[in-house]
Amino acid sequence: APDGVPPGALVVLTVVASRTVAHYGHRAWPLLLLDTGHAAAALSLAGATTTDVLVSLDADGSLLSAAAGLPDAPDWQDIWPGTEPELPLAAVLLTPPGGPSDIDPPLRAWAALPRGSAPTPRPGADTAPPRELAAVRHLLHHIAEAPGRPGGTWHPASRPGQVTDETLETRRSAPPEDLNRPPGKELLSRILATAENVRPDGLAWTVAVGNAAPALYAAAPGGPGLDVRAVGDARPALAHWAAGQQWIATSGAVLLAHGCPDDASHATVRGSHLVAGYAAGAAQAHATALGLRSRPIGSWQQADLGAAFGDTPGRDWIVHGLALGAPPTAADSPVTTEATPATPPMAPAAPAAPSGEEERP
Repeated sequence: APDGVPPGALVVLTVVASRTVAHYGHRAWPLLLLDTGHAAAALSLAGATTTDVLVSLDADGSLLSAAAGLPDAPDWQDIWPGTEPELPLAAVLLTPPGGPSDIDPPLRAWAALPRGSAPTPRPGADTAPPRELAAVRHLLHHIAEAPGRPGGTWHPASRPGQVTDETLETRRSAPPEDLNRPPGKELLSRILATAENVRPDGLAWTVAVGNAAPALYAAAPGGPGLDVRAVGDARPALAHWAAGQQWIATSGAVLLAHGCPDDASHATVRGSHLVAGYAAGAAQAHATALGLRSRPIGSWQQADLGAAFGDTPGRDWIVHGLALGAPPTAADSPVTTEATPATPPMAPAAPAAPSGEEERP
């Protein structure tokens, strides 16, 4: 460790793009950002009971590369030829509990150390279309630039009270057929609050619920509970928007992160996706602790939620989703939840995702 750095561990989260580009093509870059947010949430939740945790989702990518002992992305092939670039997007700092609260995360101190050793070349890294892979790498490097505040902003992380180590170890993405039962509104309200509280200055959150009276709900202002945002079943439209994943149309509920307008800055695009993944990761852990089943939904196409409800188009895009379902009970008969058409006008169906590719992140 560098001299003068307080005890603890700095973790820089990077992505290797080739496999995701090979599977998802031009849709890879938002999935990589969302995946990074989920990874940051998992690490933060795991450390939050025994350490103090700070998370940065906006530190400069070049500084993060140097702090991790990696070449900057544009220079990677010149320095470590034949290996695949790792693109840094976020960082987590874990320090002993009870330490000073004004720690300045030591990115520059770590960046001053000599570069690490080159990684081993990865087999199969050349399966992605070269032009698409280069475009995704360039985009992720570009939106991670933060020259005005390279050290980033750091926010404390905490666990929802019900989340335990066992919760984190047993959390899984449920198969679609386990997600058909709508959770109760009180549980949905708690999970919605968890997602919103990760970064109150981040995206908006809404939950679409399917039951005898389907509707979209937002958090009630100033307190617990849910407020109706719109009446009608939005799940079929969500299924169309989510790369044609028809199982979403019969899921119990879908938690939605939305915002990130068309004219958003690069920093906003990066932050919106990382925060959405981070918040969905925390919400999924909380859902597991409450006994609910869940499954992240990352592939959204033309998902203009605001325009669907008559607002200005291009201002309120769905960025991420988390399908939620209550567990079955012994008295349950086989569940059939036939979806009714959504009340607002929605976009045409997108092509269905190939089986096995719809669950990312």
